[in-house]
Amino acid sequence: MLQKQLEYIRKTTDFVPDTAIVLGSGLGSFADEVEPVAIIDFADLPDFPVSTAPGHKGRFIFGFIGKAKVAIMQGRIHLYEGYSAQQVALPIRILRLLGAKQLILTNAAGGINRDFQIGDLMIIEDHISCLVPSPLRGRNIDSLGVRFPDMSEVYSKRLCRIITECALEKGIKTKKGVYIQLQGPAFETKAEIRMCSVLGTDAVGMSTAIEAQAAKHCGFEVCAISCITNLACGLLDRPITSEEVGETATKTAVKFNTLIKATVERIADEY
Repeated sequence: MLQKQLEYIRKTTDFVPDTAIVLGSGLGSFADEVEPVAIIDFADLPDFPVSTAPGHKGRFIFGFIGKAKVAIMQGRIHLYEGYSAQQVALPIRILRLLGAKQLILTNAAGGINRDFQIGDLMIIEDHISCLVPSPLRGRNIDSLGVRFPDMSEVYSKRLCRIITECALEKGIKTKKGVYIQLQGPAFETKAEIRMCSVLGTDAVGMSTAIEAQAAKHCGFEVCAISCITNLACGLLDRPITSEEVGETATKTAVKFNTLIKATVERIADEY
């Protein structure tokens, strides 16, 4: 399957990205920062999952941010759309096989840490993924990575340092913490959030950890940023809505885009 999709992409463009970026819910406007070379819709790729989540355009954008060569996923694939963990991981593996070496994952997340505020940006230092199916289950693809990959440092300390430095230079406050992925699509119950808190997590969402695990397996250097678009169930006395998530992500777009752009450019400078 991977070979067929790679062949399709290579018929469209021979562009080789250095950094890949996955844009989460409400964060797709960052794609406007790219000087595009080629755009490929997921729907045009053979046997490729299609994004159905609101606000996820579902396409690859290849091009430049300054001198940095990037591949953008404007929208992602989620378990809650009915896809398997292997299908969720498929775009990540494609990006790696296209030549990308660094991966920046982004998402909209609910804040569990009571010190967090709506609109905060959290650098993910670690995650909990054992409550969702692993993309590595089943027959191992030896050409991608080893059967039992080490996950002691999924999120690169070097890339986390770069994000932190860029944030300080741009006057953007960031948090750091542990992210947990649950399956969705329902927002969590109060009891589930209490469980997540006991497990030591700071933010919760419905993506990212599966992608990070697959990325680490296939040799990516990985980092990730959560936009805290809402406070998790039970922290405020009101229901959570997808509209709130989207509105907060839009309001946070300027500082989010500034931070991601600076990070991409710094990665290119250091590479």
